[in-house]
Amino acid sequence: MKSVLAVALNPAVDISGEADSVQHTHKVRMKNDRFDPGGGGVNVARVVTMFGGDAEALLLAGGEMGALLQRLLKERGVRHRALPIAGQTRVSFNARDLTTGREYRFVPKGPSVRPEEVLACLDMVAAHGGDYVVASGSLPEGCPADVYVEMAKVTEARGARFVLDSSGDGLRITLEKTRVFLVKPSIGELEQFAGRKLGEDGVHEVARDLVSSGAAELVAVTMGAGGALLASADGVVRLPAIHVTQQSAVGAGDSFLGAMVWALSEGKATADAFRFGIAAGAAAVMTPGTELCRREDALALFEGMARGR
Repeated sequence: MKSVLAVALNPAVDISGEADSVQHTHKVRMKNDRFDPGGGGVNVARVVTMFGGDAEALLLAGGEMGALLQRLLKERGVRHRALPIAGQTRVSFNARDLTTGREYRFVPKGPSVRPEEVLACLDMVAAHGGDYVVASGSLPEGCPADVYVEMAKVTEARGARFVLDSSGDGLRITLEKTRVFLVKPSIGELEQFAGRKLGEDGVHEVARDLVSSGAAELVAVTMGAGGALLASADGVVRLPAIHVTQQSAVGAGDSFLGAMVWALSEGKATADAFRFGIAAGAAAVMTPGTELCRREDALALFEGMARGR
């Protein structure tokens, strides 16, 4: 088993619940509410841990919400290191309208971070012995746009694998300036990176170009109900989505990435790790609110894919 360090520069306390109807102006009475530790890197660490992997979350946390985030991680048995920041950790909110089935997601930008706070995180990444470093999530205000570039360089320098899941400058600048082992953009993030809308052929082209240019060894593009695509030196694999009863799409991408990284850390073949990511992403859609995939659901869906090969 290889170890995974999952970095969350802008984590969150995720609150979710359900309402009979979501309306403006009037009070919306919620039920079935839950509190989860959230943010890309945090969610990846949760998923890897759930599957029995060796994961640790490295996060910036501040204020009362930062303390709550750490307590939630401890309750879920997720090893973590929290580096203190002056700002308050953000709180996101997800509401599902039971009448329409629609979800409403409110995601604040989060606190601004100071240069010394980011530097402390970089130092921790450089000193960590993880076999995989997963940088997942948006960049907080005040954070240098090339911070993931520096993480990738120090990770590669000690022979570990760097995995990237970000958007905007965090994605573009990293792929322009350094090399990563695996990058996992959503279709929307890939279109933003490419600067244009992408059809099927366009997704193939951009993903292949990232591999051939040396920017990434593996490119996994998640496309929601459209399935997912994996590009590597061996070519492009395109697989459809697994059709399940949808509860919530929150955390599907993080579940995909966490499961794929866990499978790779266990020595699974790349193609099987990709399929396991698809299974975990579909399993996350089956759970309500900000709950991630469930182990038993992901395993059952993966076995179903294997039988259908």
